[in-house]
Amino acid sequence: MPDQSQALLRELHLLTREGHLNADALRKLKQVNHLVGLLRPAMEDVQGRHANPLVVDAGSGNAYLGFVVYELFLKDAAGGELLSIEGRPDLTERAKGRAERLHFDRMRFQTAHIDAAEYPERIHVLMALHACDTATDDALVAAIKHGADHVAVVPCCQAEVAAQLKEKKAKPAGSMSLLFQHPWHRREFGSHLTNVIRALTLEAFGYQVTVTELTGWEHSLKNELILGRRVHRDNRRARLQLQALLAETGVQPRLTRLLGITPAGAGGSDVGGEEAPEPSEPASDAQPTPDAAPPEP
Repeated sequence: MPDQSQALLRELHLLTREGHLNADALRKLKQVNHLVGLLRPAMEDVQGRHANPLVVDAGSGNAYLGFVVYELFLKDAAGGELLSIEGRPDLTERAKGRAERLHFDRMRFQTAHIDAAEYPERIHVLMALHACDTATDDALVAAIKHGADHVAVVPCCQAEVAAQLKEKKAKPAGSMSLLFQHPWHRREFGSHLTNVIRALTLEAFGYQVTVTELTGWEHSLKNELILGRRVHRDNRRARLQLQALLAETGVQPRLTRLLGITPAGAGGSDVGGEEAPEPSEPASDAQPTPDAAPPEP
């Protein structure tokens, strides 16, 4: 991107000493930059409505995404913070050192797994790039519980639902089970079903959702991007659709368990017994558009 400094790219080890990008770095940078471009409307929205917007990079890894977002949107802004959450202490310490050298004073770092992190009461934008398996669910739960205005997740390695499809005793009625009879199909169908459930869950909690491709498949097989913008407190129609889908497929992934969403026809609470969170009200100037098609990214 034009506004990216060579100092940042060198700190992220994306540039050689001679100032060149190698092939692996170019592929990685293209993914991050494309996601940042899709995040631009969300960042401009929260910066226009909040003096000190909080951005959370959940499961940040080396924090490439967080550093790029900070430099492009927050470095020269009057306010706003970016909280990077990563479970590996060595990566957290490395990122802290980079932020100090770059004078990114409003970047904060926390060593914690996504489900155990200490979040501020209010989040404005939450992003998670390739948080593996149920870690993406934990990121979505954090976004919903803390009333995030915008959510952007690129899931990775969805295995939980495929395992449930294999292990559950009661098969779906009709020919549904033929979709996952073979291990290969079960893995692919489980991955697709996982992300359908994630998108429907966001809709049930009042988000307008767009699902799209992040970059070309030649750059990454983990390529599905789920974007959500909160426009309502909840969406009963989407919740009923989600409950029906859970009942028809016989699965109940971590996301729905943590949010207390049970399959249609199930009485009482679900296996986990957790209560659904009470999300914050959306910003007063958010425009509700319940039946509008989601905007093109």
